[in-house]
Amino acid sequence: MSDLQREISRRRTFAIISHPDAGKTTLTEKLLLYGGAIQLAGSVKGKAAARHAVSDWMELEKQRGISITSSVLQFEYNGCCINILDTPGHQDFSEDTYRTLMAADSAVMVIDAAKGIEPQTRKLFKVCAMRHIPIFTFINKLDREARSPYDLMEELEKEFGIGTYPMNWPIGCGVDFKGVYDRRKGEVLSYTQFHAGSRAIHADEISLDDTDALRAALGDRLYDTLRDDVELLDGAGYDFDLDLVRSGDLSPVYFGSALMNFGVEQFLTSFLELTTPPLGRMSEGELVDPADEHFSAFVFKIQANMNKAHRDRIAFMRICSGKFERDAEYYHVQGGKTLRLAQPQQMMAEERQIIDEAYAGDIIGVFDPGIYSIGDTICSKDKPVRFEGIPTFAPEHFAAFERKDTMKRKQFETGIRQIAQEGAIQIFHEPNTGLEEVIVGVVGQLQFDVLEYRLQSEYSTAVRRRGLPYENIRWIVSDTDPSTLQLTRDTKWVQDFKGNDLLLFGGEWNIAYTLKQNPGLELAEFSRN
Repeated sequence: MSDLQREISRRRTFAIISHPDAGKTTLTEKLLLYGGAIQLAGSVKGKAAARHAVSDWMELEKQRGISITSSVLQFEYNGCCINILDTPGHQDFSEDTYRTLMAADSAVMVIDAAKGIEPQTRKLFKVCAMRHIPIFTFINKLDREARSPYDLMEELEKEFGIGTYPMNWPIGCGVDFKGVYDRRKGEVLSYTQFHAGSRAIHADEISLDDTDALRAALGDRLYDTLRDDVELLDGAGYDFDLDLVRSGDLSPVYFGSALMNFGVEQFLTSFLELTTPPLGRMSEGELVDPADEHFSAFVFKIQANMNKAHRDRIAFMRICSGKFERDAEYYHVQGGKTLRLAQPQQMMAEERQIIDEAYAGDIIGVFDPGIYSIGDTICSKDKPVRFEGIPTFAPEHFAAFERKDTMKRKQFETGIRQIAQEGAIQIFHEPNTGLEEVIVGVVGQLQFDVLEYRLQSEYSTAVRRRGLPYENIRWIVSDTDPSTLQLTRDTKWVQDFKGNDLLLFGGEWNIAYTLKQNPGLELAEFSRN
């Protein structure tokens, strides 16, 4: 095996997804603790305290106690180089999660043991299923009262149409929680001491055959229940099949509590054994092999002003093949230009470190002078590739924004354009009207609050916001002159910042009416450019 193949084979790149408050950010931090990347977990709930979740770097995230934007976190553990993509759980920021999943090779789905599958979990699973990426399930919060593990497993199978295989099994829950049974090792991890802030935890390892020791640790009732559960799981459950796991058809399930730190280390060790090294990506109908010596990558995220001291823009790239080398010349396919990436960075939320090399599977950040867009390909000059684009989803809410201070025109235009280039919002204007207000479209209403906050804090520009009565947007894909269209009063012609023509509609009826009144007009629900 060559050095290149060896480095790529030890990479693991995955996203952590969940509904809000399922414990995703807490689990992420505990994984970082075991990797030695941080020494003390932040208090995700206690936002008034001095500590915050390390992956929540934006000030507004710390104030509200939610993850607003995806974070990239890299660390080493047991010989593996791990790239974690921590995503927002709130549905109003789901488009950022969709794009981030394009850069992942597998996903860890965190589920609240008391609530089971929630709406946002369903949406995110569908994105994973479309890409056939492996899904590992961590059922969290066993330190609280929880639903029956059998009910949770059945719900997973019915909702998602996949098999499940419990890698461990909970022994009690809430105040009666005693530990988990590790099915692969055939032993019980009986927790006698745990700590929420550090990795220090004590668990007695007791063989399932050691009846006396188990009865002493668990009590007669929980011991008898465990024996019955083990017999049922071994006799009636799915067989473990790694091929089915890696095709996304069988989800390994782990039970534990991220907050109280039990089940996390066992999950991490098992997950790294089962999940895939970097997977290939499609370029114009052909699969690009990660071990190909020619470098290639695509941009899946752009973030401005992560560090106020730098006031810069970072383009996040997923390396798809080969080895990246600092100061080497690469080709920007969409821009048609050769460029030199002089300051590539490894990320730990907002913390950054200049690196000299990186490999397929790694996520790196590079300075963006304004030339990159979501989905762009960067590759070796002598073997150009062009990865499939990342869809732009249609926004569902619209508002008009204008600056309060007429002297802040430049700051307002720069700020709203740069934030739009990150992909979190989409901006439009009415052609030929001379209006200075900008129409903003978002997937979720909270994005409007984030936009106002960032314009004020990062660009010193206060704005006025006016809600608009539109519910649908469509891209015009036919060679139709928009100025000649017959439109109702609650339909508006707009253009995006790339010059594409679109129509805003007050409802589905307006779409059907507009198509009927304008023969030859063709509309699309999303754009790939």
